[in-house]
Amino acid sequence: MPIAPAPNWIASWEAEMRNPRQLLPLPVEVLETSMNEPKPKKQMLAIVAVLAVGFLLGAAILTTEKTAPAGDGHGGHQEAAHEDEKGGQHADEHDEEDGEAHDEARAEPAKGPHGGKLLSDGRYAVEVTIFETGGEPQFRLYTYLDGKPLDVGQSQIELTLERLGQPAQLFTFAKEKDYLKGDAVVVEPHSFAVKVQAVHDGKTYRFGYEQAEARVAMTDAQLQGAGVELAEAGPATIGTTVKLLGEVRYNSDRTVQVVPRLAGLVESVAANAGDRVRKGQVLAVLSSQALADQRTELLAAQRRLALARTTYEREKTLWEEKISPEQDMLQARAAMQEAEIDAQSARQKLTALGSVPGSDATLTRYELRAPIDGVVTDKRISVGEAVREDVSVFTVSDLSSVWVEAPISAQDLAAVTVGRKARVSANAFDTTAEGRIAYVSALIGEQTRTATARIVVNNDKGLWRPGLPVTVEVLADETRVPVAVAAEAIQDLRDWKVVFGRYDDALEARPLELGRSDGRHVEVLSGLRAGERYAAKNSFVIKAELGKAGASHDH
Repeated sequence: MPIAPAPNWIASWEAEMRNPRQLLPLPVEVLETSMNEPKPKKQMLAIVAVLAVGFLLGAAILTTEKTAPAGDGHGGHQEAAHEDEKGGQHADEHDEEDGEAHDEARAEPAKGPHGGKLLSDGRYAVEVTIFETGGEPQFRLYTYLDGKPLDVGQSQIELTLERLGQPAQLFTFAKEKDYLKGDAVVVEPHSFAVKVQAVHDGKTYRFGYEQAEARVAMTDAQLQGAGVELAEAGPATIGTTVKLLGEVRYNSDRTVQVVPRLAGLVESVAANAGDRVRKGQVLAVLSSQALADQRTELLAAQRRLALARTTYEREKTLWEEKISPEQDMLQARAAMQEAEIDAQSARQKLTALGSVPGSDATLTRYELRAPIDGVVTDKRISVGEAVREDVSVFTVSDLSSVWVEAPISAQDLAAVTVGRKARVSANAFDTTAEGRIAYVSALIGEQTRTATARIVVNNDKGLWRPGLPVTVEVLADETRVPVAVAAEAIQDLRDWKVVFGRYDDALEARPLELGRSDGRHVEVLSGLRAGERYAAKNSFVIKAELGKAGASHDH
C-alpha cells in the first residue's frame, strides 16, 4: 500500500533541515567570518561539535519520517487496518478459532461460587445449581452483576427442562434467602437440556446448556448383535400372587406298591430302581410252596370236574333212553356242578395271587409283574431272600404327572382355594410349570398350624423329580394396569430400579416407581409412559455399557 504524502509542515521541516543556515543559531556571514579568522583551539572544537550534533539530529528526523506512516496521532489503529488488509485470511482463521472457543465455553459453562453452572452475558450472570442435601433435588439460582452477588429479587427467571422422549417442563422461581428456589422437584436422572430466561433491569437474557447422565449410545445393529430386544410399555393384566414353598411328590393316584401276597424264596430279580417298566412286565421270580399247594388244589378240582362231567353225560344218556331213573341223572348233575364250583374257586385263588393258571410248568414258580406302566422308584428285594406275603418289595410310579404340595398359613387360606391358577418354579434350576390348585386339606396341622395345597403338574419330560424343592405362586387376583414392563427388563442402577428407554440411537435409564408384579410383568406407577420403547431382554448389556462409559451424577 503506498504511503500517503506528508503534510505541508513536514515538507517545510525537511527543507529547513537540509539548509545548513537554518540548522545553526548564528548567521552564515558571522559563521564564515568566524571560521576565517584565527581562533583559539578550544573554540574551534566547540564549533565542530555543534555542527556535528546538528547534522546527526537532522539525519535522524529524516529517517524517522520515511519509515513511519503519516497520521494524526492514531497510528496504532491505522497500522492495525493496514495489517488487516495485508493478512485478511489470517484474521478469518483467528475469528473461526474465537468462534469455536465461544461455542465450547457455551457448551461447558464455568463453575460458579456455589458449585453450579455459571451462565453469563456481559455484566450479568446466573448460577444454576441443583440442591439435594436432606431432601428432594431442587433448582437454586444465584445472580451476579459485574462479578459480584446481586439481589435475586431484582431478577425474574424461568427455566425449561427438555428430556429425551418427554414434554418440556417449566420451572418458576421464588426468592428464598439469597437464592431463587424452583417450584418443582428435579427428578432423576439429571440428564436434560436447560434453557434459562432472565429479566433484569428491563433487559432479557437467555442462556442454555446440556448435560447427560445414565445415557449410552448404541445403534440397532449393536443391539441386535448383543441380543437386546426392544418392547413397548403398555397395558397388561397383572395378578396378585401368594408365594408358597413346596415340594414335588409322587402322584399317589398313579403309584403302586408291589406285594408278593404269598411267602417265598427269591430266585431272580429282573428290575432295579430307576428302570422304566411296562404293565405286566416280570419284575422278579419267587419259589413258593404255598403257590404249589394252590396249583395242586386247582389241578385236583379240574380232574374231579372232568370226572363229574363224564358221569353226568352218561347218566343223562341212560335217562333219556329210559334205562336209568331220573334221580341218578339229577345226582350226577349236582356232583358236576359242585366240581365246577371247586375248580372255579381254585382258579380265582391263583388269579388273586397274580398267577395265571396253567402258565407255569413248575408248580412253585411265582412271577411278580408290574401292575402299571411307570418307573421303579423303590426296590427292596434281592436274590436268595425269603420274603413274606405282606411286604412291599417294589414301588412303581407313573411319573408322567406329579403332585406339588405346599403348606398354607392360616392368613392365606382365603386366597388359596381349589381351582386357582398356580405357577410352580424349581429352586434348583430354571424351569416353570402351570397348573391349578386341585386340593386343599380340610384340617390345619396341630403342630404346623398350616393346611396343605396340592397342584397336579404334567411331567412328560421328567424334569419334576419327587423331593425337588419348589416355589408356588398362587394367583389370588387379576388386575388390568395401564402401564407395565417385562420383569426381566428391570435393572438396579445406583439406588434406582430402572429400565433403559430407547430414543433414536440413545438408551437412557428411566428410574421407575413400581407396583404389583406377577413375575412376568411389573406395574409402572411413574417414570415411563405407555408407548415408550425400552430394552426388554438382555438389558444387563446396556447396564454394562453404561459402566464402561463411566456415567457420573452431574449437577
